[in-house]
Amino acid sequence: MPNIRPSSDLRNKYNEISDFCHEHSEPVYITKNGKGDLAVMSIETFESLAGKFELGKLINEGIASMKGNKTRSFREALDDIQNSIE
Repeated sequence: MPNIRPSSDLRNKYNEISDFCHEHSEPVYITKNGKGDLAVMSIETFESLAGKFELGKLINEGIASMKGNKTRSFREALDDIQNSIE
């Protein structure tokens, strides 16, 4: 169940909101004049979510490359990685 709080709680109960976000790794939804306005979350939760979006983007790029026959063998890719390390 989402945690929904009024915007005044950001000022008056910041520590409580922060503790919740860190303990539960989920956002707190902030309302303004009774309507949804913001989602507040810990930095760790945000970075995890952003990483998932980036991974999804890379997977979609890979799928598009496969559909367009713009791929190369595993051996070629591994050789490129090894050459970049040396």
